[in-house]
Amino acid sequence: MDDDAEIIAEFLVESHENLDQLDRDLVALEQDPGSQERLASVFRTIHTIKGTSGFLGFDRLEALTHVGEHLLSRLRDGELTLDGALAGLLLRMVDTVRALLAVIESTGTDAAADGEAVAAVVAELERALARGTAAVTEPAAVATESGDRRADVPEAAEPQRGIMDSTVRVDVDLLDDLVQLVGELVLTRNQILQRTDGQADADLSRAAQRLDLVASELQESIMQTRMQPIGQVWAKMPRIVRDLANQLGRVVQLDMEGHETELDRSLLEALKGPLTHLVRNALDHGIEDPARRAALGKPPTGRLSLRARHQSGQVVVEIADDGAGIDPARIADAAVARGIVSPEQVARMDGKEIMQLVFRPGFSTAAAVTNVSGRGVGMDVVRTDIERIGGSVDLSSQVGVGTTCRVRIPLTLAIIPALVVGDGGERYAIPQANLVELVRVEAEQLASSVERLAGATVLRLRGHLLPLVSLSEALGGPQHPLLRGDRAGRDALTVVVVQSDGVRFGLCVEEVHDTQEIVVKPIGRQLKGLATYAGATIMGDGRVALILDVQGLAATTGVDETPAEEEPETPVAVADLESLLVLEVAAGRRATLPLRAISRLEEFDPALVERSGDVEVVQYRDGILPLVRLAPAIGLADASAPAGRLCVVVHEGAGGRVGIVIDRVLDVVETAVVRSDVGRRAGVLGSAIVEDRVTDLVDLAAVVAR
Repeated sequence: MDDDAEIIAEFLVESHENLDQLDRDLVALEQDPGSQERLASVFRTIHTIKGTSGFLGFDRLEALTHVGEHLLSRLRDGELTLDGALAGLLLRMVDTVRALLAVIESTGTDAAADGEAVAAVVAELERALARGTAAVTEPAAVATESGDRRADVPEAAEPQRGIMDSTVRVDVDLLDDLVQLVGELVLTRNQILQRTDGQADADLSRAAQRLDLVASELQESIMQTRMQPIGQVWAKMPRIVRDLANQLGRVVQLDMEGHETELDRSLLEALKGPLTHLVRNALDHGIEDPARRAALGKPPTGRLSLRARHQSGQVVVEIADDGAGIDPARIADAAVARGIVSPEQVARMDGKEIMQLVFRPGFSTAAAVTNVSGRGVGMDVVRTDIERIGGSVDLSSQVGVGTTCRVRIPLTLAIIPALVVGDGGERYAIPQANLVELVRVEAEQLASSVERLAGATVLRLRGHLLPLVSLSEALGGPQHPLLRGDRAGRDALTVVVVQSDGVRFGLCVEEVHDTQEIVVKPIGRQLKGLATYAGATIMGDGRVALILDVQGLAATTGVDETPAEEEPETPVAVADLESLLVLEVAAGRRATLPLRAISRLEEFDPALVERSGDVEVVQYRDGILPLVRLAPAIGLADASAPAGRLCVVVHEGAGGRVGIVIDRVLDVVETAVVRSDVGRRAGVLGSAIVEDRVTDLVDLAAVVAR
């Protein structure tokens, strides 16, 4: 539905509801003509319909309601008295409005209505205005230009409903209750799936998988009812920009893109204040006045852009201006002058760290306090409000060119996908929005891959030094055994690479369980003061798992201050790098698939595998997923254990979904591939050295074609 159609649909729904109320009010007014409250209500309703119809270009509807509004204003002011004839005329006006709305719903315009019939009602209203009463006449009717003269439009075909029949208004509290109930259903679903995992009863396993599917679809539908377009927040921005620009002596053009981007209603409410403040900041501190812009060779009209989009399970909102930009030297001077940091601290900061000072409490570059700025309580409140709903905010700027403020927030806070990890006998959930990749470092590689830099532990990862954090140590326990040199029977270090607010680091954990959708619960007051936790959830076995706050972990461990310098090795051109999923097939043989071609990783009980002709299939997401066993498809023996779980890589292409059965996923790497024809065969493009091992490069198109 395009923008105009959406506005018209909302107008029709609201107008039909208002007309039903008008019928009741006019009948009641006939019994009590002196009720000023009802007269005012009727007047406001007709006034609203008139104003919106004029805006949308419905000329006949506007002309009718304009005269009706004039008549009602005379009644409201006591210049006319409502009698039976006048009440009847007003009710006929309501019927005519209703018929015009039906024509608009059917054709998209009121031009298809019978203009003579509308003009007759308008003329009768004008005569009533002139003589102060109404004559008793036959009811007027409105027809389409090609239809009969009647008050309705031709009947619609029977799978098709009117706009009033296809919409319903639901109390927000009821939606909140439904979301809570679906959350409990998801918890129960997780518990059932955990208890049926590995059961020999195939029927029970199928029923559990069906429950999983239905619960997921129900959850998605319920969450959709709470989703609203960000355009509802942006609707007030043109007025805010216009008023503030006039106040500050600026000339500003406002551009808005992606206003149809949807997010949860509760997040939308929380976003209003921060977005308004960022827009005000862009005008007050960013865009220059016309004279200054002309002196700099810029157009006198400044540009302010609001952009929103979905990205990686989050909503990204950008507020960009083409103003003066942010001068790090000026930021540093202001921070020192206000006592936020010392000159010695500033001397040790890089440009990005200095930029982050604008988010410190009490910071401001304004020379004087005005009703717009200068109090130093702005950007720190913006960041606090954004982080409170699980989001992040960062700045990028170029002096003289402009500034972009980028806000990232989750789509919803109720149910989120997360990776479940284990450490110290406890389980923790990491929001998927913060995940980058999983890295496995073999024990024999630790000496060459992990080192100390400026007092911090770092991992050499694809030409970069990645700061490492031991989850156990960050939560008050001992350091990870492998980081302190104690192998303790461990053969590899598992690193979860996470990112928040531009800071990327590796979280060393003992175990990685799986990914699942978790229901976010608030944490108790005893833990609210700990920055390392963002909430809690209930796992499938009924135990509580804490949700980690990645940004809080970075701050409490000092990772956001750790130098992560690039390796002084021969750089590899970015264009030559490929993201690959490294797999194990056929008992130790390695192969890779292009990561861009993979949509999901799944596990299935072998008992769920069925056959359709010669093809193995499983029921998946309310459909059928054909399976291809990778080992035999590339000329290797299939050594996967029949009793074990099937590890499946899901590929989605133009022909639909295909599940590729493998032994296990080893790693995700980004590397320059130097392909060799050694090992080239059906299903294999050749081989390459990946992570110091000779690895088959799978010809995905050939494998899927099987």
